[in-house]
Amino acid sequence: MLTTNAPTRLKVMFAGLCSLILTMGVARFSYTPLLPVMMDETFLSDASGGWLATINYMGYMCGALVAAFISDLKLKDTLYRAGLIIAVVSTIGMTLAENYTVWVIMRFVAGLSSAAGLLLGSGLILNWMIRQGHPAELGLHFGGVGVGIAVSAAIAMSMSSSFDWSQQWLAFSLVGALLVIPAWYWLPKPNTSNLTHTGMKLSDQAPRRSWMFLLYAAYFCAGVGYVITATFLVTIVDKQVGLQASLNDSLLGNGNFIWLVVGLAATPACIIWDKVARKIGELKALFIAYGINIIGIIIPTMDSSLYILIVSGVLFGLTFIGIVSLMLTMVGRFFPSKPAKPMGKLTLSYGVAQITAPAMAGMVAEATGSYTTPLYVAGFIMLLGMVFLTILQFHKKY
Repeated sequence: MLTTNAPTRLKVMFAGLCSLILTMGVARFSYTPLLPVMMDETFLSDASGGWLATINYMGYMCGALVAAFISDLKLKDTLYRAGLIIAVVSTIGMTLAENYTVWVIMRFVAGLSSAAGLLLGSGLILNWMIRQGHPAELGLHFGGVGVGIAVSAAIAMSMSSSFDWSQQWLAFSLVGALLVIPAWYWLPKPNTSNLTHTGMKLSDQAPRRSWMFLLYAAYFCAGVGYVITATFLVTIVDKQVGLQASLNDSLLGNGNFIWLVVGLAATPACIIWDKVARKIGELKALFIAYGINIIGIIIPTMDSSLYILIVSGVLFGLTFIGIVSLMLTMVGRFFPSKPAKPMGKLTLSYGVAQITAPAMAGMVAEATGSYTTPLYVAGFIMLLGMVFLTILQFHKKY
């Protein structure tokens, strides 16, 4: 039996890794490889599929609101553990019926669970790391998002020819149930004192409001760039007629393979960006990540060959989760006594983008028959984010 006794850094980070594979990879990102299957086998269209993604992000934003305004560490721990259960329940719930209302409810509560894993879980782990005197870096923990994407793609690829859409959702829920065990038992209950293990006081140092506002704006831009690509990447690849024709007999001729590439690239990304930030600083590292991310977003509009799409998937996977990790860890360090609270506030700006962008992209794609315009918009807004990051470099923080 797994136990919470004598927590070690490796156990705690592994608990966080499993929580993100569950709440992000299973409860959230499994929708990306399953969206084309549901569009083929059910009544879902580009627009209605986009709205389901928007509903999921609305749930995530509501969870971010909760994280932003709760300071009690014990309550955060309780909500984190509830989020693990909700992640499994909402995934099973997708199999209950071919009913849009049911799917809306399930995607909304799945969004709540994602916030529990990404924000509450990350905040609890960062708080534990700081208290124990470990480096305040979450690269290994955030690697769970990349692993989750890779797992969701691998599972979808293995089932694509054997199971229908509801059976595939059920398989994801079984994987999720197994992940609950380490995610629950290896994250210790939080210490509610304001002292580290050495007796030093945890002191918060809030940046200026104008500096934080610019950071919120930059993160909003990252949210737009991320969500359009993450929601529709598999569908974009599967709709590339030239790619489909050239790979008719290939096992790689579908978007799930590209989604797997994204996950594999994202898995070590946060550790890599932690090292880059250590050398040049978070803001410069973020500027570079934004630039690389733009390239990954835009190049599929210029060339739909398999190799270009693989490059796009690698660049996107390598950067989007690195941006999230750097942003959340940086703002959490300003408030070591309650890192989940500022993480939640920062995520609200990301969440606004996640609510508005998927539905917009889906409607534009349905009207034009192409995802080119939404991808160009995403790239332009990411460029605007680079402008905000440049201003932050020269703006007084305190």
